[in-house]
Amino acid sequence: MERIICFTYPKNTKSISVTENRCEQNCAHCGGHYLKYMLPISAMQESNATSFLISGGCKADGTVPIGQHISELRALKRGRLYNLHVGLIDKAEIVEIAEIADCISFDFVGDDETIREVFGIERTVSDYIHCYKELRQKVKVMPHICIGLHAGEIRGEYQAVELLQELGMDALTFIIFTPTRGTRYADCLPPKMEEVVKLLTWARQVCPSIPIHLGCMRPGGHYRSEIDQWAVKIGMDTIVNPTPKAVALAKKLGMSILWTEECCVL
Repeated sequence: MERIICFTYPKNTKSISVTENRCEQNCAHCGGHYLKYMLPISAMQESNATSFLISGGCKADGTVPIGQHISELRALKRGRLYNLHVGLIDKAEIVEIAEIADCISFDFVGDDETIREVFGIERTVSDYIHCYKELRQKVKVMPHICIGLHAGEIRGEYQAVELLQELGMDALTFIIFTPTRGTRYADCLPPKMEEVVKLLTWARQVCPSIPIHLGCMRPGGHYRSEIDQWAVKIGMDTIVNPTPKAVALAKKLGMSILWTEECCVL
C-alpha cells in the first residue's frame, strides 16, 4: 500500500498572543519564554497570513484568556483559519470560542503529579478529561501530548494516549520536551531517544487509523535529525518543519509526499 506523509512548513500561519509576553502561570518547561516570539492581536489587522495560532500566557488557574477577546477576534477573522490554544476553560467560554475556532489545540496530560509539578496548579487528569469532552461537543479538537513534559521523564504519556482512545479523537499531535534557557527545567535533558521511539511506535500500533503528527516543538540538532527520521520509519502522518535527512529518507523509501504551509492541525 502506498505510504503518504505530509511535511508542513507553517509559514502561512502566524502565532498570536492575547496576553503579549505576560503569563501568570510560569510553567516549569516554558516560563513564558515562547511568548516573546508571538505577535500581539493588533498585528492581525494588516497581516496577510491565511491562518493564525491564537494562544497566550495562562492565568493562575490554567486558562488562556482568549474569551476576553472574542469580539475582536471575530472581527479580524475575515475568512482566515483560527487554531486556538485555550487551556482549561469552562463550558460557557467553550460555547463562545466555538463560534470562531476552526480547531482547538488542547494539551492533554495523563499524570496528576506532572500537572502540579510543571504547571503549578491544583488540577487533576479528571479536569483535563472533563474539559476535553466539553470541547469535543462544540468544536474540532486536536489533543497534544508533550513527551517528557515532567523534566524529561516519560510519565503519564501512555496513560494519556489510552484515555484519548477511550474518549475519542480524530487525530493526535506529539511534541517533545525541549530544555529552555531561563526556565526551571533549563538544566534537564530531553527524554531519552529510545524511550521516545518506543512511545511513538506503540502509539502508531494502537492507533493505526488515527492521523498522528510530530509537532513543531522538539529539541534541535542531532536529536531532531534522528527523531525525524524515526518518525518517517514509524509511520507518522505529518512532520512539522522536517529535517533534510527525514525528507531524503521519505523519498528514498518511495513515499508520496504532501507539502503544506500552514499549522499541522489546520
